[in-house]
Amino acid sequence: MSKIRFSALEEQRKRTPIINAHGAELTDVFGENVFTPDKMREYLSTDAFKKLENVMGGLEDLDKNLAEWVATAMKEWASKRGATHYTHWFHPLNGATAEKHETFLSLSKTGKVLKSLDGRLLLQQEPDASSFPSGGIRNTFEARGYSAWDPASPAFVNNGTLCIPTVFVAYTGEALDYKTPMLKALAMIDKAAVDICQYFDRDVKKVVATLGWEQEYFLIDDALFSARPDLKLCGRTLMGHSSAKDQQLDDHYFGAIPRRVQAFMNDLEYECYSLGIPVKTRHNEVAPNQFELAPIFEEANLAVDHNQLLMSTMKRVARNHKFNILLHEKPFKGINGSGKHNNWSLLTDTGVNLLSPGKNPKSNMQFLIFLVATVKAVLEHEALLKACIVSLGNESRLGGDEAPPVVMSVFLGEHLSAIFDEIEEKVSSKKMTPDEKTELKLNVGRIPEIILDNTDRNRTSPFAFTGNRFEFRAVGSSANCGEPMTVLNAAVAEQLLAFKKETDALLEKDVKKDEAIFQVLRKYIIESKKIRFEGNGYGEEWKKEAKKRGLSTESDCLPALHAYLTPKAHRLFVDNAIFTDRELEARYEIKNEIYLKKLQIESRVLGDLAQNHIIPTAINYQNTLIQNVRGLKEILPDVYEEVAAPQIETIKEISEHIKTIRTLVTQMTEARKEANNKYPSVVERAEAYVKTVRPYLEKIRYPIDKLELMVDDEIWPLPKYRELLFSR
Repeated sequence: MSKIRFSALEEQRKRTPIINAHGAELTDVFGENVFTPDKMREYLSTDAFKKLENVMGGLEDLDKNLAEWVATAMKEWASKRGATHYTHWFHPLNGATAEKHETFLSLSKTGKVLKSLDGRLLLQQEPDASSFPSGGIRNTFEARGYSAWDPASPAFVNNGTLCIPTVFVAYTGEALDYKTPMLKALAMIDKAAVDICQYFDRDVKKVVATLGWEQEYFLIDDALFSARPDLKLCGRTLMGHSSAKDQQLDDHYFGAIPRRVQAFMNDLEYECYSLGIPVKTRHNEVAPNQFELAPIFEEANLAVDHNQLLMSTMKRVARNHKFNILLHEKPFKGINGSGKHNNWSLLTDTGVNLLSPGKNPKSNMQFLIFLVATVKAVLEHEALLKACIVSLGNESRLGGDEAPPVVMSVFLGEHLSAIFDEIEEKVSSKKMTPDEKTELKLNVGRIPEIILDNTDRNRTSPFAFTGNRFEFRAVGSSANCGEPMTVLNAAVAEQLLAFKKETDALLEKDVKKDEAIFQVLRKYIIESKKIRFEGNGYGEEWKKEAKKRGLSTESDCLPALHAYLTPKAHRLFVDNAIFTDRELEARYEIKNEIYLKKLQIESRVLGDLAQNHIIPTAINYQNTLIQNVRGLKEILPDVYEEVAAPQIETIKEISEHIKTIRTLVTQMTEARKEANNKYPSVVERAEAYVKTVRPYLEKIRYPIDKLELMVDDEIWPLPKYRELLFSR
């Protein structure tokens, strides 16, 4: 490491606190900055609180009077927590969160200064926000966009501001955020799942989708991060030779957490607890300086809000410890990237996890319906499930020997697969014999004991059943969980509705309920067999097999996005009023636009670094070698050719690398200009960038990484992998 980089790093460390200053009990801290039901009850009248409870449960609409009472209560509570401003907090389609702060300050007609929050402003605001991605739904000169309160997600105080979770829609009412369609998908699966539950338990009146995300991330020392323009502007390294030691010994994975990192984690967890984020697990991940944080499962809408809040909180807390957070899916070449596993299940208002086996054949038959319907949903919409998680960053991560492959498949484990095979074999359209019914029911009743600790996990499966939930492992680290939750819940709801329709048709023909259910289960099991896969998803054999099965094997992001424009996507989303046609097309265009802009930024940053950092440094070192060669000729004329040969060869190699870099950067710039001028549409331009610009990133990187090994470490301008990954 150069002296400059080393001294900067040491100075940062001197200023970094390495102990957690918070001494409060976790149970006292948890939710202190959240307007929880207990606090609502404290600040509202009994009647107002009951009405608000009904509103939050979807049983009653919010009227203006209640809005005024709630707004006043929120303001009073938040003021006592130190809040001076409030904001509508939402999830625009750029992947971040958005907030526009307004003060509680107001003036009376007599000029008296007051603190207030109007009920109308709680319900709805017009934050403008015209520059967020809209996919053509509105133009930037059309300023009207509306944010509307989501009562299902509690308000919270963060950094002195009362944050009110909201949806964000255009003047026309079309969704411009992740939350709006997700709420519709959650309502859809609620109704569909309750209808199925009514076969078994009439007391079930509501079903919620639950989510437990696992957030992977890298921590990079702030001094080193600041010395890497590619990390600052792109979130990943565009150049850098691999370190002699990285993750090959697996010695970081689950190892002792470094003291400085643990201090960061302690403060992060304190912040999370105060915001009601129930973080539970922390540990070292596989790659050096990579870590993971995971919470207790929550209702999906709240879990998505909490994950978005977590990502911004992580960045803020990291800076206090002189770290920077990397959420890019593949920040370093050659070592593991970061994902965000989405653990998904369904929970009834009677406390039953519908994806957890029960204690008797009846409850296990219900479990099988939801299990089989989910598998069938993945088959029907495997291309769309891929489309919802692909991105420029995730494109580099998926399919390597570190993350699930891009081919969607479902892993059940050998014991559940055997149950599926038995149902397929024994159940037919003909009436089952009493013995067949008894044997099948007995085996179904044994499901809990046969899968308990008997079903191993398959880390190569993008969608795996893990005992009482499905784990959607392919979601990227920086992604908003709202998008995969929208697709998954809508897809499963569609299958549950179809299952109910087919079962009811058999019941109308006087087929007994159990037999009718088994017959539809058998049909779905047979139809979805090709999506089930128990083997190694990394192997080439699976890619060939998946292609034979007719599964989507597309590995590139942009072609995968076409799934949004298919008739299947239209039936799922438009027919079920989750998206309009225009909203669906907008999502497709926005994902293309974000891909294009990120690729454009990477190209420009790489060109700048190559021209202004790498080439001047290489020339500087080359001049040093030239001086050395001249000196050798002067003082050792008799053996000059022999002793100077290595330096001369190095000078030639450096010249070749410099020439290659200059040529490739010029060609990449011209390719970018041509694509910009030739293709007016975002989609066409994105496709052109993939074909003509993206290949240059690796071509330019190769000679730069070679130069890194040749040039004197003392003058190399960028921190190297061994420094970035092992400085804690």
